[in-house]
Parts: sequence; C-alpha cells; structure tokens
Amino acid sequence: MSRTNYNSFLISYNSSTTAIPLSFSFQIPKTNFSINNTNTKQRRSSSFAFPILSASSLSLDMDAAPSVGLYPLHRCKTIHLVRHAQGFHNVAGEKDHSAYMSPDLFDAQLTPLGWDQVDNLRKHVHSSGLSRSIELVVVSPLLRTMQTAVGVFGGEGYVDGIDVPPLMAENTGDSNRSAISSLNSPPFVAMELCREHLGVHWCDKRRSVTEYKPLFPAIDFSLIENDADTLWELEVREANEHLAERGLKFLNWLWTREETEIAVVTHSGFLIHTLAAFGNDCHPSVKAEICRPFSNCELRSVVIVDKSMIGSSSSKTDYPGKIPRGPDAPSDDADEKK
Repeated sequence: MSRTNYNSFLISYNSSTTAIPLSFSFQIPKTNFSINNTNTKQRRSSSFAFPILSASSLSLDMDAAPSVGLYPLHRCKTIHLVRHAQGFHNVAGEKDHSAYMSPDLFDAQLTPLGWDQVDNLRKHVHSSGLSRSIELVVVSPLLRTMQTAVGVFGGEGYVDGIDVPPLMAENTGDSNRSAISSLNSPPFVAMELCREHLGVHWCDKRRSVTEYKPLFPAIDFSLIENDADTLWELEVREANEHLAERGLKFLNWLWTREETEIAVVTHSGFLIHTLAAFGNDCHPSVKAEICRPFSNCELRSVVIVDKSMIGSSSSKTDYPGKIPRGPDAPSDDADEKK
C-alpha cells in the first residue's frame, strides 16, 4: 500500500451482474495528477471541501450510517488509474466525430503533444514516490495505452548490451522516441478486459499480438487468448452496459493478483462506465468526483476493498502477539467480574 496521506471515503457497490459484491474506497491523494491537452502544468483534481472529523462529529447513535470505513490492510489494494495520453484519434474526433469510423485511425498512436503529457506524468510519478511503490502495471493492449504505460512507468532509455529486453523498441508507432528499458521497472501485463469500447471505431481495434511483441518486447501478452483481434466488430459497437460489466470483471480479476499496488493504463470510456457503478451511497460531491471524466494522461489513485473474501492472501504486517505466552486478561474483564 502507498504511504501517501489520503482523505478517504468508502464507496460500496453490490453488482446485479456479478455474484461478488465489491467495496470501492475512493481517495483524493497527493499522488493524483491531471493535465489539460493544451496546458501540461500540474493542477489539483479536487475543488470541493472535505469534512473534518472531530470528537464532536462522531455520533454515538448506532442507527446512524458510519461516515468512514475500517478494513484489514490485506483486504485492500491501491489502484492508480491512468487514461492514455493524447492520440491522433482524439484530435481528429474533436474536429469531426465521424473520423472515428475511418480506417486511417486504426490503433491510433500518441501525438507529439501526447508524448509531452507522458513526460510530465512520468516526472510526477517519480517526484511523488509512486515509481518506487508500484508493483505491477496492467495495460490495455492498444498502441496508445502501451506507449503511455511504458513512457510513464518504464525504466530509463534503453542501452544496447544490457541483458534485459526493452519495454518499447525505438521509434515504435513512428514516435521518434528512443527505446525504453525494462530495467528497474515493475512488470507489465497486457489485459483485454480493460480495453476501450469494442467495435465500429477503428482507433479501438488492436493489432495482432505477433505485431506487438517486437514493438514491446518486455510486456507480457500471455493473458491474451487470440493473436488477432476477435473482439472488435466493424458493424457492432459494444453496449455501455456490457462495458460496465466488463469493468467489474476486471476489478474482480485484480484480486487474483498478489500485488497490492497496481497501475492501470486504460481508456476514457472504460473508466467512465466502470466507475459510474460506484458512489451512489456517498455525498453527491464524492459521487461527482468519482464519475468526472478523465483528461488525457490523468492519474487518480483509489483503493478497492475485498469485503467478500475474493482474495485469499494473508496479512504480511499483522503480528499475533503473546510471544512468549503469558496471562493477558483485559482490564475490562476484571471490572466486569467485580
């Protein structure tokens, strides 16, 4: 878990589409990073005031709903959500929405401005300490998301002769960028569940895994079942409800991982429809914070909480006590026996 200071709010959600209820605790940490496409300066992502807890504000009314949640640490994972940097499809689509249907935007790559956004987020990730705490990077298997992921969370420039494969080969996607090393970086895993809306839009169709592997040698593509993109259909756009269900499956899948601090590099539509399921039991300002659309290359840190024993990992920090053994009757017991 990150040791960044947080203002924390618990958000619970029981999905009608899955038998496993999830608890999602959203946080507004100092690690969040947001930029504008035309202004790459860092800005704060939160504009509303947070309540301050005090002794007088903690009600003893047992019927009142608690305003905070407390959970075992090993039942929590910190997830750093990132939308990819600006791609050529973003520029074309803002001018003319029908451009998304153009084969010219097939698996769109990052623009030069998008790479500037990547460089700025990378600086933030290192200055905030996230680069030292993230244990795994999960990335949607599209060119723009993988370029963003390796640019932000990868190692330094790749040097020939180092006995590790590069995360990205030189000039991948006509980027005019140097190769990026996998040395001293977390493992990277490509995952289809966190892809953008499937179908119709050519920018959301991926290349074959065979084409990607030489471009991103150190990314693990083993979880992708088919070499070709069998999920994308030319005439059928994935329904929002199906995308939201896929997002919940992805969050459940994260619990199969042993890592407790994970970066996820994905897409705007995936984030919007996945996060819309959460926050209905919170203050409207918190719900709005959760559902606010992501800017290109924006990072927000959240915590997911396992309330239903999805995961099976035991605590790495708990200590059983009573070693060596000895009498330890609580003082309250003594008062009750008088």
